[in-house]
Formats: sequence, structure tokens, C-alpha cells
Amino acid sequence: MDLELGGRAFLITGGTDGLGLALARRLVTEGAHVAVCGRDAARLARAQEALGAGALCVEADVTRSSDVEEFVAAARARFGRLDGVVNNAGRSAGTLVAASSDDQWREDYELKVVAALRLARTTLEDLAATGGSIVNVLAIMARTPGVGSTPTSASRAAGLALTKALAGEMGPRGVRVNAVLIGLVESGQWVRRAHAAGAELASFYADLAVSSGVPLGRVGRAEEFADLASFLLSSRASYLTGVGISLDGGLSPVI
Repeated sequence: MDLELGGRAFLITGGTDGLGLALARRLVTEGAHVAVCGRDAARLARAQEALGAGALCVEADVTRSSDVEEFVAAARARFGRLDGVVNNAGRSAGTLVAASSDDQWREDYELKVVAALRLARTTLEDLAATGGSIVNVLAIMARTPGVGSTPTSASRAAGLALTKALAGEMGPRGVRVNAVLIGLVESGQWVRRAHAAGAELASFYADLAVSSGVPLGRVGRAEEFADLASFLLSSRASYLTGVGISLDGGLSPVI
């Protein structure tokens, strides 16, 4: 299927490794222009090498409004248009409510909710001009929060509400807004956890799938996320908006 992404321009936060980088690679192979941002200079350099000279890789902290504005401005200047935004910045943060601090909640909300809101608000006029779309990368715990899953489960639930509200607000202007809810899928965070534990990555993923009870019996591949997100960004998904799609191998107990 031709996703008709050639010549279109997309922004991806948290795009220097894992899911974000897999999506950026996929978009580049489809002939799209890609701008990614991240906070780690070494990962940015590796992403630039992987994506090629045509990609824009910007060092930015999405919790800073000035960094977001500079990232968007650089992409506008480079590509002359914006067709899609992927809010992928985030990290896992789970603890018991009784053991959590105000700062933990505040920092998590700033990174996962306010940053996504800020990038969406900064690019809405661009997306309205091109009939573009937004994809918010969330987690299945947004629908099924478990013990010890906050503040992430709460901020991801807020992200799901933001997705639905913004879809209704921007639909009349031709902008679609959807979410992908991640279960256990390959990512840079899991790679770093495996390395910290001194575990071989394939064995780490296999054990994780078994211990978590994933019905399909394995951890999802980053390329599978890239396939889904690319579709949602494309005109092939032109009648999809305001939905959250779980990419979890059947792990979530709810539809």
C-alpha cells in the first residue's frame, strides 16, 4: 500500500532511539521529510547518521517552551510545511501513590501532557493548512492503571483525554488526532534496562513476554509500531480521528 507520504514533513519528539527512531526511519523510506528532537547529544548524532543528511535532528527539551518553538521553527524553515506531529517523548515512571512526591507527578505531567499540548498548539495552524494529523504515543495503562503505575498511568490517561478533545476541536479544520497505546514493545528504555541488568536483549524480551502474559507470546517490534503510526499519519487513515489503538499483542484486558 502506498501511504502517499512522499514530500510530506513530520515532527517526532523523543525520536532519537527506540520507537521514535523506528518511525522516523519508516517515514524516510516512504520519501517523507523528518525532524526529530531529543535531549541526548550522542543519540542525536547516531540518529542523524541513521536517517541521513536530509533529516533534521535538533537538541531540544520539550518541557521548555522555547525549545519547542525553536524545534518547530527549524522544521518550518527546512521543509516549508508541516504535515504531522508525533508526541513520543516520555519515560516510564511508576510508584505507589503513598510513596510518590509532588515533584514526581509534576515532572511526569510536564513531560507527557503539557509538552504534547504545547507542541500541538504550536503546530495547529500548520497542520490545518496541510490537512495534517497528530499521533500521541501513550500506554495501555491509560485505560487499565495498575497498582504502582502512577504517575505514568495518570498522565497517559490525561493524554488520551487530550487526544479525544483535540480531535473534536480540530476535526472541522481537517486535522486528525489519534493515539497509539503501547503495551510491551521494543524501545530504548527496555534496551537500557536489559543492559543495566547484564542480560542478553533477546532473552530479556522473551522473559518479559512470558512473565507479563502477552497472549501473542512475544514483545512487539519497534517496526510494528512504525507501521501503525505511519498509517495513522497518512491520508489512508483519512476517516480515523479521536481513537486510541492498543499495540500490545492482546495484553490489555479491555478493548
